[in-house]
Amino acid sequence: MKTEDFDFYLPENLIAQTPIEKRDNSKLLILNKKTGEIEHKHFHDIINYLTENDVLVLNDTKVMPARLYGIKEETEACIELLMLKEISKNEWECLTKPAKRVKLGTIISFGDGRLKAKCIEIKEEGIRIFKLEYEGILYEILDSLGEMPLPPYIHEKLQDKNRYQTVYAKNVGSAAAPTAGLHFTEDLLSQMKQKNIQIVYVTLHVGLGTFRPVSVEDVTTHQMHSEFYQMSKQTADILNQAKKENKRIISVGTTSTRTLETIISKYNEFKECSGYTDIFIYPGYKFKAVDSLITNFHLPKSTLIMLVSALASKEIIMKAYNEAVKEEYRFFSFGDSMFIN
Repeated sequence: MKTEDFDFYLPENLIAQTPIEKRDNSKLLILNKKTGEIEHKHFHDIINYLTENDVLVLNDTKVMPARLYGIKEETEACIELLMLKEISKNEWECLTKPAKRVKLGTIISFGDGRLKAKCIEIKEEGIRIFKLEYEGILYEILDSLGEMPLPPYIHEKLQDKNRYQTVYAKNVGSAAAPTAGLHFTEDLLSQMKQKNIQIVYVTLHVGLGTFRPVSVEDVTTHQMHSEFYQMSKQTADILNQAKKENKRIISVGTTSTRTLETIISKYNEFKECSGYTDIFIYPGYKFKAVDSLITNFHLPKSTLIMLVSALASKEIIMKAYNEAVKEEYRFFSFGDSMFIN
């Protein structure tokens, strides 16, 4: 299976640069994963496709303002850090630019020394491990010093940083938003609960994999970066009961999907647990947890388009993507959505 097989033509003007004014007014492509049949709707119409026999799984991770601009203490060179994940207490894996200027022992200062980062380990692909020094609460410091880590294909400045968070974001730790969840509003979630649609939450902190294209020719040789996940007992119990009752489990986003499939593959059931996952889902994978998926439109040749191609088929997904391009859907993080049903 070749990476090139997952390429498609995308005009640059279809890459959404800003969020739509009302979250649930985005377009929604309904895709039948068996027949390839397509309907064109808006996201608020999703409620008409859900019943009390459905369980919706949302990722409640919260994005950190994790992009920092600082000064190298020895030379006053400007250094950018993107904080990816905490390895141990106050030790963080960071994507560093320009990485070649950061050696072992390099100290970078942010906000006139309110936060300092000392390089304690050098890794490949611009990754460095830093020991952080600060007084107070780290997330409060990041709130005042950091910027939202928008993906590199977004060139417009984000006016309201809450628009790169889901309305149900709770557990801080992501370097990117679980973008399929950006379409939900409090009102829409309330309507779903009134319709007796069960809603449960998992946590997966989105990391480096979101920013990395697949660079190998053979898909099966690609190495995923690991990301932290967590499931509560309450969520596990509801999902296990749903399986027994043959209810439909609908994951919101590829991050929720990867969490569910990781846990059920490991334990043959859902259970209260946490850990790190590097699961890579591509065509040929047999889904054990997820029946349907709400998702955005993903980058060509990305692990995300490979995942959705495993749930439907590569042919059906590519046809749907070509239809989305033709109908001028908006793509990527602030773009429109698809319900693979």
